[in-house]
Amino acid sequence: MCKQEVFEFQDHNGRKVVASFDGGHLSSDAGGALLFRELELRIGTLRRLGGCFRDERDARLIEHSVVELLRQRIGALSTGYEDLNDHDSLRYDPAHGLMAGKKDIEGLKRSDANQGKALAGHSTLNRLEQSALGGDGRYKKTIPDAAKIEQLLIEEGVKAIPRKSSRIVLDFDATDDPLHGAQEGRFFHGYYGHYCYLPLYCFCGNIPLLALLQDAKTDASAGTVPALEKIVPAIRRRFGRKVQIVLRADSGFARDTIMDWCERNDVLYCLGLARNQRLQAKLAPSFESLRSKLDNGLAEVPVRCFVEFEYRTRSSWSRKRRVVGKAEVLAKGQNPRFVVTNFDVEHFDASALYEDFYCARGDMENRIKEQQQDLFADRTSTAAMASNQLRLWFSAFAHLMLSQLQAIALPGTRLEKATIGTLRLRLFKIAARVKVSVRRIRFELAEGCPDQEVFAQVWKNLQAWPS
Repeated sequence: MCKQEVFEFQDHNGRKVVASFDGGHLSSDAGGALLFRELELRIGTLRRLGGCFRDERDARLIEHSVVELLRQRIGALSTGYEDLNDHDSLRYDPAHGLMAGKKDIEGLKRSDANQGKALAGHSTLNRLEQSALGGDGRYKKTIPDAAKIEQLLIEEGVKAIPRKSSRIVLDFDATDDPLHGAQEGRFFHGYYGHYCYLPLYCFCGNIPLLALLQDAKTDASAGTVPALEKIVPAIRRRFGRKVQIVLRADSGFARDTIMDWCERNDVLYCLGLARNQRLQAKLAPSFESLRSKLDNGLAEVPVRCFVEFEYRTRSSWSRKRRVVGKAEVLAKGQNPRFVVTNFDVEHFDASALYEDFYCARGDMENRIKEQQQDLFADRTSTAAMASNQLRLWFSAFAHLMLSQLQAIALPGTRLEKATIGTLRLRLFKIAARVKVSVRRIRFELAEGCPDQEVFAQVWKNLQAWPS
């Protein structure tokens, strides 16, 4: 196949404009590689993740350690490369070699066939992901321990929660992960209207604590109680029993088993509650009052009020619980909403509970979008559910790393509250020429970078963080 080597463009003031991929050791990801590596060397999250794998390869033949493979793969996700095929080109990039922790970042000491390729290719990384299925005696010899990985994500996430927190809110939600093949666990979901997985997430602010791959025939809240049984003790080991732990989620999680577990384990909850005729009847007087105010010109749409009452379902709940209802009239009509909680009135009155606390859970939708769109958690295209779960964990650890970067290095900068996509664009995608000598690896960053001051502040904040 003929390969284009020189690209000619229209002349500029009588001069030819040509381009070719022969610039030598250049990288378009220098900012991300340097910052990601510095963060990992100081917090060691991926080094500990490597300890969750059992490496059965012959030590004499190993060129890429498990930790190096993890840093390569998760670092690439963080810098915007979702496909394993991308690594066949990225293995030439010295910035990615440095990020992975390779001693020979130029690949000069490798065999003739791999000369100049410091990193692993897509086939080696594919074996790492497929090893979740268990060893086959020849290829799949880096075996992950799923229970250890799940627990490590929780422990590392809990460590990232600010130490002085007095209230820790755990936002749970499930979302669809569309499938386009014949993957294991593939089912049609009537609400979403396609075949998908239904992964369950838990975030504390922007910190991921849970990324559990589930099939679409499972209830969205399935796995919540087992997750709480692992997350809550981890929080209390770090913060003590005085810290207030709150479960917050939509109506798909208003299950008696979940609420009963919280009540027995001193965990607060605030959950959406699906409306029904009995609940709506409780709001009828409020809607009449609001309609009267509108008719008499005493109010304008939208107008709302809140009421609270004790409520118990006819059969599915084991006890009465506090319910807050919102009676709201919009231009398009009535909009009743409900939440169920074990918060006392002293904690939150009805309006504050709904408007200030419950509605804040909407920010978790942004975290899921970052997870799926910016960090490619939806690339669950392997045949087996176990290897797709491993991919989901890789994405979650990338999210955890970047949330820690935001917490440690971005305060005081204009990117302090930026999304992951914006961080990648402004801080990671900085071009550089890489010069390697006996004593120094020098990155000559692009002089035209508009975020040099932010980069300098991020570097300064990272240096102040203890390694």
